[in-house]
Amino acid sequence: MTDAINAVEIKNLTKLYGANKALNDISFSVKKGEIMGFLGPNGAGKSTTMNIVTGCISANSGSVSVCGCDVLENPKIVKGKIGYLPENPPLYFDMTVGEYLDFVYELKKVKNNKKQHIAEVMELVKISDMKNRMIKNLSKGYKQRVGLAQALIGNPEVLILDEPTVGLDPKQIIEIRNVIKEIGKQRTIILSTHILQEVEAVCDSVTIIAHGKIVAQNTIEGLEEEAGGKDKYILRVIGNKEKARVLLRNMEGIKDVRVMESREENVASFSVEQLSGYDIRETLTKAFSDADMAIAELRSASLSLEEIFIKLTNTAAVEEETEEVPANDETMVETAAEEAWAEEEEVEENESNI
Repeated sequence: MTDAINAVEIKNLTKLYGANKALNDISFSVKKGEIMGFLGPNGAGKSTTMNIVTGCISANSGSVSVCGCDVLENPKIVKGKIGYLPENPPLYFDMTVGEYLDFVYELKKVKNNKKQHIAEVMELVKISDMKNRMIKNLSKGYKQRVGLAQALIGNPEVLILDEPTVGLDPKQIIEIRNVIKEIGKQRTIILSTHILQEVEAVCDSVTIIAHGKIVAQNTIEGLEEEAGGKDKYILRVIGNKEKARVLLRNMEGIKDVRVMESREENVASFSVEQLSGYDIRETLTKAFSDADMAIAELRSASLSLEEIFIKLTNTAAVEEETEEVPANDETMVETAAEEAWAEEEEVEENESNI
């Protein structure tokens, strides 16, 4: 993919905080008009990445382009193309909603008709009836909407949302998600979160970061296939367990069969994995029908996004540990010498005390 068809293009981005490598040579892209979920555990590097994309901090190496413009070479142009909602919205509590959005409009030096533009933004995030309310008197859900409104002032092409539903109650979460989906019809959105349901409810694609590295970028369906859950089924058969197991073992297209515990008498349960490229459902149904055994249940055992997330991030953690550089021979010799010297001093001290 090229910059021309991507709203955001990140290449070989690295960020150090002292000796800590917050981002380790990461690369990913976001297509125009896409809502991308940026997933990762706490401390994975999500906020650092977002701060670099928005120009709030600089990277040690690598590049970021937004709508074809490099963040370092054209910072003002890029900031005009981005709307940013940080985890804690930058609100002024002693202003009314209308006063605050008027202030943001002037701050961003927007050229649109002010009254009309602010009215359109408020209508989009459903806060028009709050225009004259003091921000400090709003609920957390409405404060979050005001934060979304400030990000939308200037009609940015790319919207970056960092944990937009954190701290909200279930009703407010659903409302904000609906607003995000509505906004996403006309803009590219990067939704940084660690809430997996958020991604499933709103996003077109997912990028997962762990320990400063990108461990996956795909649709949810694509991630499921990568994680190896696409070709698995749960099968429950009425009849003899051993007879059913032998039947499955001899069936074409089956890669693996595992017997599962069954709580029902005379019901055998199996986890069945088919070979890639096969669809065993019809063959399996016919085989058990011919054997005069009824299938009580046959369903996909695809991994949930939560299972995929845990699997990928745990793998990244193991790889991170194996990449730790051992001390070189010289360091090991020096350490051994220091330990020997310390032991000798301890022996001498003990002898002097006798």
